[in-house]
Amino acid sequence: MSAEQPIIIKKVVKGGGHGHHGGAWKVAYADFVTAMMAFFLLMWLINTTTPEQKRGIADYFAPASLSPSNSGAGEPLAGTALGDDGVRGSGDSSTIERLAPSAPQENDRSDQENPEGSPEAAEEQPEPLAAAIAEARARRQNAELYSAEMSLRQAMQEMPELAELSNHIIMDQTPEGLRIQLVDQEGRPMFQPGSVEPNERALILLRAVAEIVQQLPNRLSISGHTDSGPSNMNGYTNWELSADRANAARRVLQDNGVRDDRVYEVRGKAGSEPLFPDDPYMSGNRRISIVLLREAPVLPPGHSLR
Repeated sequence: MSAEQPIIIKKVVKGGGHGHHGGAWKVAYADFVTAMMAFFLLMWLINTTTPEQKRGIADYFAPASLSPSNSGAGEPLAGTALGDDGVRGSGDSSTIERLAPSAPQENDRSDQENPEGSPEAAEEQPEPLAAAIAEARARRQNAELYSAEMSLRQAMQEMPELAELSNHIIMDQTPEGLRIQLVDQEGRPMFQPGSVEPNERALILLRAVAEIVQQLPNRLSISGHTDSGPSNMNGYTNWELSADRANAARRVLQDNGVRDDRVYEVRGKAGSEPLFPDDPYMSGNRRISIVLLREAPVLPPGHSLR
């Protein structure tokens, strides 16, 4: 009887589940942490920035080459529209019309012989043509005012001294024109109480405004506003104070390159037009308002209609 073949059993002992599983989870976790950090940064920015700063951020990323209109890509700034074409309608076409050279035509010569505002021009030009010219001129002016607004907003982003004062500036398009308001903040006034001379922060803002507005031919309307609190000086009311502050702002603008013939009017409105009607004593009602008027521009020195 032969011996039986021995049976050999091999046992493989596996690890306890704590071995190496690869590094793919690390990449996924890093992506998750990055996304959460970006999300919390976005939440922090939304909660700490003012509406004007949010609008400035939107302006910075808005494509400047687009021509916003009702039928185009929409408003890059969500600005108010004064008509069906919007405040900034036909921005590109107006720029092309302004820059592209064109040969003089018969209509151009007749315009020079009879200025547009004269009775002869009104009688000779067909009504549809006159309306088209007026509409094209209005669109070009809207584009120029919009460009001035964008330039001032960009200057506020690029200059540190302006960036920290951005809360003092409110810009909007009105039927009168581009309105730039320099507004007091609580504890940060533009003028000392009862004083007519602008302080350092007001001078910085007025110089920045002068640099922008002197690039356009539009005339300026400058208004001073106070709150509704009574004046502490005998015989010197808020009417005189607001007018003198507006006149002081005019001097700063002219000292920084704005010509004298650009100023259309200087007005003191006291507390008659509060920025915050619900609280007429609020510090934000004290402000200087500078409007680039929508009108036929004045001619530069040495130029005349022939």
